[in-house]
Amino acid sequence: MSAQIPLALRWPAHQRFASFVAGANAAGIAMLREAARGEGIEGVFLAGVRGSGKSHLLIAVCAEAAAAGHSAQYLDLSRLGAEPAESIRRFAGNDLLAIDNVDSIAGIVAAEHALFDLYNRCRADATTMVFAASEPPTALALNLPDLVSRLSACTQWQIRPLDEVVRRRIVHDLASARGLELDDAVLDWLFTRRARDLGTLVGLLDRIDQAALAAQRRVTVPFLRHLFPNSAV
Repeated sequence: MSAQIPLALRWPAHQRFASFVAGANAAGIAMLREAARGEGIEGVFLAGVRGSGKSHLLIAVCAEAAAAGHSAQYLDLSRLGAEPAESIRRFAGNDLLAIDNVDSIAGIVAAEHALFDLYNRCRADATTMVFAASEPPTALALNLPDLVSRLSACTQWQIRPLDEVVRRRIVHDLASARGLELDDAVLDWLFTRRARDLGTLVGLLDRIDQAALAAQRRVTVPFLRHLFPNSAV
């Protein structure tokens, strides 16, 4: 997905606040919705492990800002190619800017300086900024102290992962919505032999769904063993 494709294509309908299972994150989501509406929050920094829903939330905050009549852009720093600094410098002039995968430019001096300059321009323009990375700013391998300081000045939010009971229910319900019935044995197999983060598990449903449809078979443990022969215990 290009960083600059039209707004209507950048806000997939399934990535909204309403479809995000909050768990213990309700207060953080409420804060993001305030930011989307321009209600006095200047900057938010989301930290969370892979699959915790950071990109989902950044897309959701952009969509909600657009619905409220504000201009919004989403910038994924991990998808800017070999010269990220040049792309970063082109962004500005919006009511809200959501910047994903900040950790992907750690150690790239020109890109860190470009992000620092973008931050300062956005502050001068009263742009609301929402950042996301795997760790809080001080734990990232950023070389520019001034950038760490600016990012640390944002309201910090550590996304709390959903417990396994909730994740199992989500995977089961999403599968049911596709017409797949996953019994407890299948869920046990997925949760012990595949990555347990929700993002990866949900991604697996596409492959399982396509394979089951092509083979005209129920989803069983033997079927999954055949589909994923190299799965480690």
